[in-house]
Amino acid sequence: MKSILFTHSYFLRYDPKQWQLGQPYPPLGTLYAAALMRENDYQVALFDTMFVSNPAEVIPAIEQNRPDFFVIYDDGFNYLTKMCLTNMREAAFSMSKMAKAKGCTVIVSSSDSTDRYEEYLKEGADFVIIGEAEHTLLELTNYIESRETDFFTIKGLAYRHNGNVIKTPGRPVLKDLDSIPFPAWDLVNMEQYKQTWLKSAGYFSLNMSTTRGCPFKCNWCAKPIYGNRYNSRSPENVITEIKLLKERYGIDHIWFCDDIFGLKPGWAIELAKLIQQENINIRFKIQSRADLLVNADTVKALATAGCENVWIGAESGSQKILDAMDKGISVQQIHESTRLMKEAGIKPSFFIQFGYPGELKDDIDLTIDMINELLPFEIGISVSYPLPGTLFHEKVKAELKKKTNWTDSNEMALMFQNTFKPSYYKQLHRYVHQNYHKHLAKNALVKLMQNPALTNGKNLRKALSVFYHAPATFIEGLKLRQLEGL
Repeated sequence: MKSILFTHSYFLRYDPKQWQLGQPYPPLGTLYAAALMRENDYQVALFDTMFVSNPAEVIPAIEQNRPDFFVIYDDGFNYLTKMCLTNMREAAFSMSKMAKAKGCTVIVSSSDSTDRYEEYLKEGADFVIIGEAEHTLLELTNYIESRETDFFTIKGLAYRHNGNVIKTPGRPVLKDLDSIPFPAWDLVNMEQYKQTWLKSAGYFSLNMSTTRGCPFKCNWCAKPIYGNRYNSRSPENVITEIKLLKERYGIDHIWFCDDIFGLKPGWAIELAKLIQQENINIRFKIQSRADLLVNADTVKALATAGCENVWIGAESGSQKILDAMDKGISVQQIHESTRLMKEAGIKPSFFIQFGYPGELKDDIDLTIDMINELLPFEIGISVSYPLPGTLFHEKVKAELKKKTNWTDSNEMALMFQNTFKPSYYKQLHRYVHQNYHKHLAKNALVKLMQNPALTNGKNLRKALSVFYHAPATFIEGLKLRQLEGL
């Protein structure tokens, strides 16, 4: 039987912030590809890099499995993978070379290799799959097994031919997502994931995807795998997988890792109805948009279904910056969606982005004021990060010289000229976090003073933490102001 050893290039140990957090998700995109190949009579195995220490650990897996094909297939659903971190790129290069030395045909599919296919071909890959990859992979491996050599007929591929790099026309995205088999969860050491989650969070979460693509045009957002098209699984298909994961692995929680969850009109409401009909008890978090959550019926349906946390790309409290990003939302919608979610018992969380070109001190202040007023459940702060294929990247690429990618997800390096120096934005990150926690603590203290019956150990600790965060915020603010004029 034809054999494939799958892997991916996200090494959790190479991303210190995420390693410390201890909440890893299996490589979903990789598992989808493995399931499809197994369904088509390939013998598949997985070298999961999530917990390993270095790329050389792949060698025993190659020697044990002796695969015909070594496939580095990154999880295109995970935003950490889509960040194209240099640590992970170097690991992919190393594994490619080691597999090539062992006689494997090396195939790579990732956001980074889609953007940098010539580099990957130079560093050991025989083929790079461009864009959505499952069916390209199947066609390619079948072609090779049939000893065909005219690879130009395969859409969505880059390879070398007579010393030249060839890139074939793109492959249309898959529309019928229900036709793909469920991910090959059995290839993962699920117990290791479960124990890691229980230790760090006290519950076990797995990731699911219900859609592919995003039709919105935020000009800093790269979509090298699934593009601007938006296709959705049926609610019935999603329910079947939720039941499978609960029965087989005893999950408590799901991260629906779609770029935009429930965009299709009525989809989220239908899913909520099915969850109730099937008497499924599950908690989940999603990613969505403020303009999609100003509908009270949709928000109530999400809450009824078990949604406890929604991350929205708030990005900025300045309408000027939101418009410059082509974000397509208003500050008013951020306020309204936050209000509706809190009323429904859902915890709103904000992705915040500082450093977009044209952002001034007044715009930064508006963003800080918005966070302080709305008090989201969590905030994720980043600085603007230009990725190939975006209009934003085109605007600043002349300034991207020695450094074009971050090393890990917490590097927070500003890689182009802006209103302030890079050191300012790193300090801004520290200040805003302290300031945010100060306001959370003040809010908790006010609530306890208004209603002493709420007093318990947890609430009291949160309220009293104001005496730590207030002076810490003051100190971080002083440091920030010192950097403003540099």
